[in-house]
Amino acid sequence: MSDKTSTEIKVTSNTEDNYVAAMVLSGVGDALGFKNGSWEFCHSGNEIYQELKELGGLENIPVRVPQWLVSDDTVMHLATGEALVKSSKGNQLKEIFTAIAKAYKDCMKDMKDRAPGITCSSEVHQLRPNIENGYRIPFNPKGGGCGGAMRSMCIGLRYPKPEDLNDLIAVSVEAGRMTHHHPTGFLGSLASALFTAYAVQGKPAVSWGRGLLETLPLALKYIESTGHCVEENKKEWSYFANAWEAYLASRNLSNGESDPIFPEPYGFKERDEFVKKVSYAGWGGASGHDAPMIAYDAYLGAGSSWKELCYRSMFHGGDSDSTGVIAACWYGVTYGLEHVPPLNHKYVEYRNRLKAVGRALFRYSLL
Repeated sequence: MSDKTSTEIKVTSNTEDNYVAAMVLSGVGDALGFKNGSWEFCHSGNEIYQELKELGGLENIPVRVPQWLVSDDTVMHLATGEALVKSSKGNQLKEIFTAIAKAYKDCMKDMKDRAPGITCSSEVHQLRPNIENGYRIPFNPKGGGCGGAMRSMCIGLRYPKPEDLNDLIAVSVEAGRMTHHHPTGFLGSLASALFTAYAVQGKPAVSWGRGLLETLPLALKYIESTGHCVEENKKEWSYFANAWEAYLASRNLSNGESDPIFPEPYGFKERDEFVKKVSYAGWGGASGHDAPMIAYDAYLGAGSSWKELCYRSMFHGGDSDSTGVIAACWYGVTYGLEHVPPLNHKYVEYRNRLKAVGRALFRYSLL
């Protein structure tokens, strides 16, 4: 069931084409993992794989509407990216936060048949982008879902350089807690953005998890600097870091230098067990900590194989569109579109918008 290529694909340099590939493939990963809801809510990776075979295999799937809508994940990822493009000229963080909040409210008009998350749908109505600090909502003890993580990769495209880290933290944390004001939720937003920046930098993938843990204290300092719901966030802070420390230890990645160790065998059954094990309540990828975790695990294990990346990040018994949208974005940054079957990406919904955001964010990343 594993189908890794026999020869490694050369990693391309990070160019405008890589940025376009990152955005386009994020939409593809979302649509494939979603399958108009039937695969997102299927709890068996093997069942998905059997249906995939009946459809002619991954390379023969034309990812296009109406059979392959993008979900709320891509709608909100586009909202984030387009807001960044619109507001980045002034480069004032509050202006960027306000633009993102407005975009989140506006994008709710495009959620028909896209299975938006309950928390995103309810909390976005609290945003008041037309008033001072109206991008902030109250702390939510149940706000630990993956809605922030699934839409924040483009923040890493906008702020990819090591010297951009403080801005990346601020924008990803605020964008995440506009709907998921709980550390488990908005730190997932930080992880998705940070790992995208690492991919742009060409940072060795085995070091990403260690880098995330080293960044968390800076994120806490940022929360403290805002003075907004500081004590509530501090009380719930540890779960995210503890989950990531346990995951990294299980894969031999704690030191940020060693190669990952995966079980043998590691097919669909074993991967379903993994995504359930790392989950908060049984549905892997549905929380802020495990959506980027499962995507990262897939990215590490797949190497340059697009098919293997899809098997690991999009075809499992968890929240497969949310993990797919993240992992596919990183793949695009690293490997581009060259080795992805054309049918998988040529007709993906909102392709032109995704390309436009990628191009614009590349230009801003050079500033």
